[in-house]
Amino acid sequence: MRNFINIIIITLFTFSFSGCSADATDQNNPEVYAFVKQLKAGTYKLKNEMGVVVIPNFNQTDIDDLLKYADDLTIIPSFPTMYTSNSGKIRLGECILWTVETIRLNMPASLGCNMVEVNAENYEAIYFLSDDEVLDAAARYKRWWENRKYPRTAWTIDPCYDEPLCGSGYRWW
Repeated sequence: MRNFINIIIITLFTFSFSGCSADATDQNNPEVYAFVKQLKAGTYKLKNEMGVVVIPNFNQTDIDDLLKYADDLTIIPSFPTMYTSNSGKIRLGECILWTVETIRLNMPASLGCNMVEVNAENYEAIYFLSDDEVLDAAARYKRWWENRKYPRTAWTIDPCYDEPLCGSGYRWW
């Protein structure tokens, strides 16, 4: 009986120190999988020093892992941007593309994580992209990133070399 109690105490002790850290997000050393898991569950709450919920400090080394989720059309409860969609449709993949664009620009891609049609007059849901258009944008970002792995040379004639949405009819607001 004493051994049984010792096993229970050791097990509880072990879980009490390891249980919370598995899904915790480190601002400066984030893990893409943990970030996505928390977004899907609606538990993402990483705050900066001013108490504002922010995305982690991802960088170019994270783009490959981020793009694995770019075509995931799962509706998530929220995403940490300045503007929250009032259409009730915040797609994970589109927000992941926003994160990649933020890395590319080295500043927030836009105030919200919904792309709009190029001719959009404002940031209303009627201008947001359809699921098929988001999948097209995801394919464009993946192609852009794949092409970025090859160095640009004097003979590179692609005018869209560093513009993933070039010619798409989509833009960040």
